[in-house]
Amino acid sequence: MADDRQTEIRGAFDAAAADFTALGRYLWEPIGTATVGIADPRPGERVLDACCGTGASALPAARLVGPTGQVDAVDLSGPMIDELRRLSADVPQLLAHEADVTTWAADGYDLVQSALGIFFFPDMTAGTDHLISRARPGGRVVFTIWQGDAMAAAGQHLGRAIAEVTNTPPPAPRPPHLFDQINQADLYAAWLSERGLADVEVSVNEMALTMTPEVAWLVIVGSGFRGALAKVPADAVDTVREHYLASLRHDGVTELDATTLIGSGRRP
Repeated sequence: MADDRQTEIRGAFDAAAADFTALGRYLWEPIGTATVGIADPRPGERVLDACCGTGASALPAARLVGPTGQVDAVDLSGPMIDELRRLSADVPQLLAHEADVTTWAADGYDLVQSALGIFFFPDMTAGTDHLISRARPGGRVVFTIWQGDAMAAAGQHLGRAIAEVTNTPPPAPRPPHLFDQINQADLYAAWLSERGLADVEVSVNEMALTMTPEVAWLVIVGSGFRGALAKVPADAVDTVREHYLASLRHDGVTELDATTLIGSGRRP
């Protein structure tokens, strides 16, 4: 079942790669910049950027470590990595890898970071523990996750639209996930401390997206929500878009909560 879930996630992000960069300037890049601001990569450091996507946190980190440093940016999605290689053509210290970071062998990193990635792992705890083990003793670890129900409204309205257009039952609620138990600052800090990290701090990065029609649809096609469209006939996607935007208007959704929790700590 975990392998099926990984395949589904990879397929969603493979499909979203083309629109991921377009959504990036509204969503991924501000979140990546905030993550890197906490992580504080320094000249000459070695950095592992896990679940890197198209480089929202890997690119700014690479520029900060400079030519004497190195950033290994890792993602399961080949199309995402291809896009990152294109975007980082003038940043030779960034090495983009299509790989499963939960089995990444290299270690001894000064900094391990992941912006909005760890909750996609088949086993969130085991995957996170593996990332922490890639940092050198005394190395820094920074993981960003969504706070509470951030972004959830988009998925709910999309599910409603798909059900209406395809005349199918509304999607079942997402199965319970560890993320649901730790998506508040104090709970997240406690969980990171349980992972063995020292000096744990969690910063709340408040953010809201103005849901113009363009941005509202990019939220779907440029993110993991794209996977839901795989079950929609190609000739019905435009109709789903119309129903989705109409659903947002009906409920008066003009902004989407995109608040994140940026957790940091140090490997003892």
